[in-house]
Amino acid sequence: MPISLFRRKPLFNEAQQQQIVAAIKGAEQHTSGEIRVYVESHCRFVDPLDRATEVFAGLHMEKTAARNGVLIYVALKDRQLALFGDKGIHEKVGTAFWNERVKNILGHFNKADYAGGIARIITETGQALQRHFPYDKGTDKNELPDDVVFGR
Repeated sequence: MPISLFRRKPLFNEAQQQQIVAAIKGAEQHTSGEIRVYVESHCRFVDPLDRATEVFAGLHMEKTAARNGVLIYVALKDRQLALFGDKGIHEKVGTAFWNERVKNILGHFNKADYAGGIARIITETGQALQRHFPYDKGTDKNELPDDVVFGR
């Protein structure tokens, strides 16, 4: 078995990952909307929204029935982030909503509280999704996984 001389430090420890996943599960209990978190070290685009758009498509998030998926994209080492909402939710909340969430998360990021900032944005996004796409016990199903996706 080959041994690597270089070990990549995980972007989040287990407790931080669990904090984020718990926030996703909690938010999705009240909405038919879907929230995913994608974290990588470096963004290969100048504009992180371009990368978020690419990741959104790569994760097939546009396939939710109500087009109400939201991606939280973070490039930790580059200190870049973007929120990308599918057509259904974006039409309801508009650009100002996403810009305000970004401002909120930056306060946490400036204190190096990345997991806490992401969890807060998940909660706020979940509240908006709940308002516009409330949970229906009879028809709702979890359309996308709740885990944190890690890129390179």
